[in-house]
Amino acid sequence: MNQRQREPKRGPSLSRRGKDGDGAERQEVIYRSISDAIIEHRLKPGARLREDALTEVFGVSRTGIRKILQRLAMEQLVTLTPRRGASVTRPTADEAKDVFDARQMIECGLMPEVARRISEVDVRELRDMARCERQALKDGEQSAAIKLSAALHARLAEISGNATLADFVDRLCSRSSLILAVYGSAGHLGCESHDHDDLIGYLEAGNGERAAAFMSRHLKAIEASLSMVEEEDKAPDLHTIFSR
Repeated sequence: MNQRQREPKRGPSLSRRGKDGDGAERQEVIYRSISDAIIEHRLKPGARLREDALTEVFGVSRTGIRKILQRLAMEQLVTLTPRRGASVTRPTADEAKDVFDARQMIECGLMPEVARRISEVDVRELRDMARCERQALKDGEQSAAIKLSAALHARLAEISGNATLADFVDRLCSRSSLILAVYGSAGHLGCESHDHDDLIGYLEAGNGERAAAFMSRHLKAIEASLSMVEEEDKAPDLHTIFSR
């Protein structure tokens, strides 16, 4: 599981103000708050992220906010447009296909190595993540389930031992989370609830080829479930979104 998924979500503290956003730790808190709001669909695709409004909401400088928006833009969660500023990225059908094509190539290719390296501790961790994902869906917590699913895929990539590809998978999973939040089906992630348990079983048995084939079907099922219908842009109430 990556660092952002491991740590509990902390709301922004509006009482602290610093020259550039109160340093790295403070910027990380704000970054997580905005990233979570995007993935959880509280900030909708196309929503404008005005620097002055974010500065007021989080109590930091424009310089600090600008650095955070640039980081989000590098992860393709935010789009920066000259003279228009920042907005939540609106994925298109072609972009969604590109993301899932990339995941097919990378994640399926990593499965044999994951099967070779996976430990009993890893298996227990992954099964616990899959259980939490199923419970979130059962409880109607779609956004939480999407994030847990992404975290599980990112963790699998980490187990492969290839840090560069694991970082790329983490970014692709964040992008997929936005795509699923926007175009996915309510109460369903586009795959069977036991898919991750089945995948973990193949990996635990050391069957990398079967795990790769199963991963391919799993990702195709998620992509096939997407309904690419765009919503009309609406201006977000940033104070309400980040006061939670």
